[in-house]
Parts: sequence; C-alpha cells; structure tokens
Amino acid sequence: MVDVAVVDYGMGNLHSVAKAVEHVAPGARVVVTGDPATILSAARVVFPGQGAARDCMAAINGHGLRDAILTAASEKPFLGICMGLQVLFAHSEEGDTPCLGLFPGNVVRFPDGRMRDAQGNKLKVPHMGWNNVRQVRPHPLWAGIEDGARFYFVHSYHVAPADAALAVGTSEYPYEFVCACARDNVFAVQFHPEKSATAGLRLLANFVTWDGSPSA
Repeated sequence: MVDVAVVDYGMGNLHSVAKAVEHVAPGARVVVTGDPATILSAARVVFPGQGAARDCMAAINGHGLRDAILTAASEKPFLGICMGLQVLFAHSEEGDTPCLGLFPGNVVRFPDGRMRDAQGNKLKVPHMGWNNVRQVRPHPLWAGIEDGARFYFVHSYHVAPADAALAVGTSEYPYEFVCACARDNVFAVQFHPEKSATAGLRLLANFVTWDGSPSA
C-alpha cells in the first residue's frame, strides 16, 4: 500500500518534496510516480510542480495523468504545491493556457505597474523569498502553525479565484494575493512547504495525518 504518492509528470522538485514527507512521516511508504494506477491506489497524493504553465499542462497530458490527477483530487487527501496549485484553476495567463479546471478562476502575472513597495522601490518578478502567510480561515493543515508564519515562495504568477471561499491563505507582494486554497479534500499552496523550515514541515506533517475533512 502506498501511503503518499508524489505525482511525477517530468516537472518539479519532486525528490525534495518526497524527502520532506518522509522526514515528517518516517513510517510511511512515499513513492514518486508517474503511473496513474499507483496514484489512484495511494492513500493520499501530493501534486508538486514548477516551470511554465503550458509546459506543465503538456507534460500532464503527454504522460496520460490528467484523469488520474482529477480523480485523486475528488477522492482522497490531495496537496498541490506551486504549479500544482496554479494548474488546478481553469486558465493561466502564462502562455494563454487552459488548465485542469478543478477550481474556477484564473492565474495572473504580477503586473509591472503595481510592483513597487511602500517607499516606491521597484520589486522584482519573480517574487522570490520568505513571506508571511495570513490564515484566512481555519483548516486542519494550519494546525500548530502560527498565523503570519513565514513560507518560501518562487513565482511570477498567482491565482485569482472566482470563488472567494476557496481562499485559506494570503500573502502580500506588494498587494494581497491568494497563496493557499482549499475545498473539501484538496489543499493547495503557492509556496514551497518542503523549503519552508519548521512551518513547512508542520504543514506536511498535518497533511500525512489529515483525513480529507475540511474542518478539524
């Protein structure tokens, strides 16, 4: 029995994610896999990713993983990370890319005209580094994590949910944007918990014991 399947579609820092999950759950069987049957038979699924949206979707479709990802996201505890959050939405501005459509809304680029800090200094895109995350509403995966805890980000685009109820976390750069979404058995984040020290490891530890219920 696979306890945690880390979806491998050829893009993403998969092994660092798997190692972080193994660290917080040393007794679990964690498998990095691109096999749909293994993904569907696992108790829970982690869906990481990085790179461009169009390349990501081409890889998912090319590896025959679209249906397995959507089925897993409808049936079992499911954690999306970085691009694994973005492609859950309907569409990305990056390459004018149709995505998986699990969540309503778009993925948009940080606009050049707004990228100034409070002193008027120009901010770089991609947004890269440690930022505070505000917990919009309670969720089992926030358990034991201080509101405002810092997580590590690397991204040029962010999600703009059509349904405000999807948001469970926000950050600022320089304006407020949604960085964590959840619905039913799915929780997905823009930041990298595997690179986010104590807070990130706690989120992963919460995930490996989570039953998929949206409330504690």
